[in-house]
Amino acid sequence: MSKKTVVVALGGNALLKRSEPMTAEAQRANVKIACKALAPLAETYNLVIAHGNGPQVGLLALQAAAYTAVEPYSLDVLGAQTQGMIAYMVEQELGNLLPFEKPLATVLTMVEVDPADPAFSDPTKFVGPCYDEAQADELAAAKGWIFKRDGASWRRVVASPKPKHIFELAPIRWLMEKGTVVICAGGGGIPTVYLPDGTRTLVGIEAVIDKDLAGELLAEKLDADIFVMATDAEGVYLNWGRPEQELLGWVAPEELSGHEFAAGSMGPKVEAAIQFARSAPGRRAAIGRLEDISRIVEGEVGTNVVSVQSPR
Repeated sequence: MSKKTVVVALGGNALLKRSEPMTAEAQRANVKIACKALAPLAETYNLVIAHGNGPQVGLLALQAAAYTAVEPYSLDVLGAQTQGMIAYMVEQELGNLLPFEKPLATVLTMVEVDPADPAFSDPTKFVGPCYDEAQADELAAAKGWIFKRDGASWRRVVASPKPKHIFELAPIRWLMEKGTVVICAGGGGIPTVYLPDGTRTLVGIEAVIDKDLAGELLAEKLDADIFVMATDAEGVYLNWGRPEQELLGWVAPEELSGHEFAAGSMGPKVEAAIQFARSAPGRRAAIGRLEDISRIVEGEVGTNVVSVQSPR
């Protein structure tokens, strides 16, 4: 019997926590923790790993804007940089835990988006560090950036268009056939569009794609059995933050679609879970804590979304 395929999307909090300094050392320490949780999956399943990049790409943008001798790099280029940086750490730390002969590979991944996506007129994707309101106002005036409240702080927001197509699917499949753990679609992929002149010329665009929606598309196109979104919450809660809050266990897509969730946090995860569960019979999407990921894959904890209710 062939191995099942599991696609895991690592949330930004799995790589860099809010209270921590945005340093390479802090990021590597969190990557080590993430890889310790992921390593057992690589022994049992075909494992594909995607990851977020919101804090990292925002920091690089801030650093680039501080150097005024040249125009700062665009978000697609910064996204490519963060793909390499984060995947390097994941590949290295996971390789330190797995048998030497287990192959790992990082695939720099471009993702097509629609230049007419309404997201470009309503930025919602948080990137970069947290600020107080005065700092956010100062940066908005100086750099023309847009800020929105994220909990008790303010963070820059950028356009987050929906992913349409992943260009590197074929090489990802080839690597998987050889038993390789593949790290790809980091940060939701590098956002790209075709020029409207009919030449099929592909170019980057100023945006950051949501990594959960890109991970869902990746899982769908790879015919994955399970798509896991690892975060710092036990799962999806109804009435979050209220006395009557309720953790959802096994649910149907229809049950989730009848509720609203925060656009900047749980909303995209729920949307991705619904899409994947509906994409084919037997597919399961799950949301839960990184440290519980083996139990999430087994269906023991987390919020599990399937088109037919589990008897659990």
